[in-house]
Amino acid sequence: MPGGSLHYPLWTPYELYGRVDYVYGWKAWNERNGFTAAQGVMNAVETGMYLVYAWGVLSSKGGKGDGGEGRKGAMVVLVGFAAAVMTLSKTVLYWLNEYYSGFDNIGHNSTFDLILLWIIPNGAWLVFPSIMIYTLGSEIIDGLDGPSNAEARSVKVE
Repeated sequence: MPGGSLHYPLWTPYELYGRVDYVYGWKAWNERNGFTAAQGVMNAVETGMYLVYAWGVLSSKGGKGDGGEGRKGAMVVLVGFAAAVMTLSKTVLYWLNEYYSGFDNIGHNSTFDLILLWIIPNGAWLVFPSIMIYTLGSEIIDGLDGPSNAEARSVKVE
């Protein structure tokens, strides 16, 4: 927080975000709002999951980024999928929290600031995890479908 011993130089850029979104500013701190701390704990778990996913993808077959084969590859895809679902779910929860609180933490912003400094950056946390969910979910479904898929069989069933 501004004025804190660790604020400068590491956290200085976040001062703006604390003014745009009060969940990350003094208002939430003074009201002892637990949402920010709870979100931080979930962010730590989520980050760990993404690190496992990245390690699994980069460490397989010389780092070619295919995630590997067999059980390890399946685990990597599942962890990545779960992390993306977690990111998307947290973001939707955050947006719904704002909506149902009457935009208590962001309603003070101008339309321009709200779009530029809140909607666009936070919208990325809706778009990119959705792409991951679709892509990794398709891989999971393909893996579960496996040999039972008629197109994958060498002998066509008619």
